[in-house]
Amino acid sequence: MLVVHGIPNCDTVKKARDWLDAAGLAYHFHDFKKSGVPEEALARWVAAFGWERLLNRQGTTWRRLAEAERAGVVDADSAQRLMRAQPSLIRRPVVQWADGLSLGFDAEDFAVRSRPCGRA
Repeated sequence: MLVVHGIPNCDTVKKARDWLDAAGLAYHFHDFKKSGVPEEALARWVAAFGWERLLNRQGTTWRRLAEAERAGVVDADSAQRLMRAQPSLIRRPVVQWADGLSLGFDAEDFAVRSRPCGRA
């Protein structure tokens, strides 16, 4: 089953969930705010995307951090510590598909990934 990781009030997560619902695809929604960020999953995401891409530096959560906290993010370990403490800093949604992971929402990518194997 698909797993969509994110926060429910994020516009990009809403778009992704709306697309999946319209396509009739079943998925589990993992809410970072309520359930936290699984440490092993975060490490997998960092390995797949790189911490620089996974860390959302455009959002309000990043802008609200003290300058010292922002400056302290220098590598994967420091980024993961901060993302676990502040899950809103994770770019979203992170989607676990049958064939791997995706980050963010792209309707074309979702359409390709949602096709059964061998179907054009």
